[in-house]
Amino acid sequence: MEKLREQYEKEVVPALMKKFNYKSIMQVPKLDKIVINIGLGDTKDNPKSLENAMNDLSIITGQRPVITKARKSIAAFKLREGANIGCKVTLRSTRMYEFAYKLFNVALPRVRDFRGVSANSFDGRGNYSMGIKEQLIFPEIEYDKVDKLRGMDIIFVTTAKTDEEAKELLTLLGMPFKA
Repeated sequence: MEKLREQYEKEVVPALMKKFNYKSIMQVPKLDKIVINIGLGDTKDNPKSLENAMNDLSIITGQRPVITKARKSIAAFKLREGANIGCKVTLRSTRMYEFAYKLFNVALPRVRDFRGVSANSFDGRGNYSMGIKEQLIFPEIEYDKVDKLRGMDIIFVTTAKTDEEAKELLTLLGMPFKA
C-alpha cells in the first residue's frame, strides 16, 4: 500500500517542481494529514449510535477514533456543553496514504452516479474538504451489520500555500475531480 507515497516521490514532486518553478524540493507541497469526522445528532436519543459510528470509523481507517464533545450549549438543538456529538480520526504518514489510496481507487468509484468530486471545496489556504453520504462505499463495512447510514466529512490538509497548488497535488495523487 506504499504505492501513493512512492508515486508522490517519483512522479508528483518533479511535476509540481516543473509546473510551479520551485527552486528547492522543500517548497513542494505535500499531504500533511487527513481528518475524518462523523457528526451525530442522535446521540442523546440513541447512545449506541456513537459506539457504532466509532466502530465503523475504526474499521475504515484502522485507527481508534476520538470522541468529540460540544463546546457550548445550544438550546435550540437540545445540546449541552460537554455532550458527546461525534467522533473523528486524524491520519498521518503511512495510514494517511493507505486511506487516500483506498478512497481514490476503491471507495469513490463505488458511489452511485459518480462523476467526480467538486473542485470548489478548497478553503483558500490549500486544504480540501469533502463529504460522503454513506459509509457503505468502503469495502470493509458489511451491509448486514449497518444499523444506520452515516455520512462523514473528510478533510485533506496540505502544506500548499494556494488552492491551485493543492488542487494540482491532489490531482496528481489521483483525486477524481469533475471535468
